[in-house]
Amino acid sequence: MTLTEHISELRSRLGKALLAIAVATTAVAIWGYNPLIRMLEKPYRSVPADHRAVADGTLIFTHPTDAFVLRLKIALIAGLILSSPIWLYQLWAFVTPGLHRNERKWALAFVSTSVVLFTAGAAVAYLVLPKAMDVLLGVGGPGLAALLEATKYLSFVTSIMLIFGVSFEFPLLIIMLNFAGLLSSRRLRNWRRYAIFIIFAFAAVATPTQDPFTMLALAVPMCLLYEFAALVAWLHDRRGAARAARSELAGLSDDEASPLDLTSEPIEVDLRDEAAPEPVGPHAGADTT
Repeated sequence: MTLTEHISELRSRLGKALLAIAVATTAVAIWGYNPLIRMLEKPYRSVPADHRAVADGTLIFTHPTDAFVLRLKIALIAGLILSSPIWLYQLWAFVTPGLHRNERKWALAFVSTSVVLFTAGAAVAYLVLPKAMDVLLGVGGPGLAALLEATKYLSFVTSIMLIFGVSFEFPLLIIMLNFAGLLSSRRLRNWRRYAIFIIFAFAAVATPTQDPFTMLALAVPMCLLYEFAALVAWLHDRRGAARAARSELAGLSDDEASPLDLTSEPIEVDLRDEAAPEPVGPHAGADTT
């Protein structure tokens, strides 16, 4: 394909992806908003009533446009998630022709795994939120009660779910570096203590709640995922070492030249790319029309 054709295909696939996001966002804004807002309110409603200024846990807004902005944010986030199979496919279809067969296989596996890990991280964050809200709203003592604005509460909830989802992608990055030959399983084993310390420090800084329960809820799964990534890297390195041991060059030292491969291979020639031969004979160059 020419550069113009690539740009045209990119424009077409971007248009399809944006159309899918717009349709999903509109559908959520019209039909799915009420169930979603009730689901997002559950962590706040699960807090004891004496920690809330409004007994039934109703969220408030203080500006006339806050309700519209809230509906738009929830619809857009849900629309991006619901339409992710379509826009991920459009991205995949644009990138795939430039990859080899083995690269397509690994790329598809990494993309699928990243979606699963992000979803798992967001789910863990949602399960942790009720306890985190209880700790945060109750730490002020019995004389204080919370009266939360809906837009600020939604930003708080989505930020925690986003942080957890992105953090759960950490082992995938490690495995990609190992498969690329930039990080060995031996280094991962040697760096285990430092990695655990960095993970806990990151969890303490990244979580907006700043409470130890949420920090542990993020740090412990990340440590387990690090161990899983180290295991996958060890299996990959072991498989690569076994493949190298079966190679014909396994017994050569670093200073010994490898033998030349003198086996002849057929050369494929596309006759369409060859120039037409010049005519030979007494009529060469004559006009045959």
